[in-house]
Amino acid sequence: MYQIGDSHEIDFSFTQDEVNEFCKISGDFNPLHWDEVYASTTQFKQPIIHGALIASVFSRVMGMEFPGQGSVYLKQVTEFKRPLFVGITYTAKFQIDSINKEKHVAEIKTQVFEPERGKLMVDGMATALHLEKF
Repeated sequence: MYQIGDSHEIDFSFTQDEVNEFCKISGDFNPLHWDEVYASTTQFKQPIIHGALIASVFSRVMGMEFPGQGSVYLKQVTEFKRPLFVGITYTAKFQIDSINKEKHVAEIKTQVFEPERGKLMVDGMATALHLEKF
């Protein structure tokens, strides 16, 4: 059984090929995500990763690792503070902030950091249901 304060973290990165596949899956072909020439003319100077692709890391962890299989990902509120780029390894951190044992629901802080500089890149809060672990 999980308790308030329990945490989990993983490292992840995406390749440009994975971003390009996400363009196909999502239908979001904004050149900011795949066109190096176009992206070089923007404030980002290079292609950035889709926010929804970044949030998919939260979904993977919630469903497979923390709290894991059997959980239902009910809600996610996310603030993208800085762009994420391909080929860079980031750290996703999760921490249980509250638990409603009667409803088997937990509020879980979801954050992404750039480990090299310790910068908070993405900040959020998830709600998960799990009949066995909360």
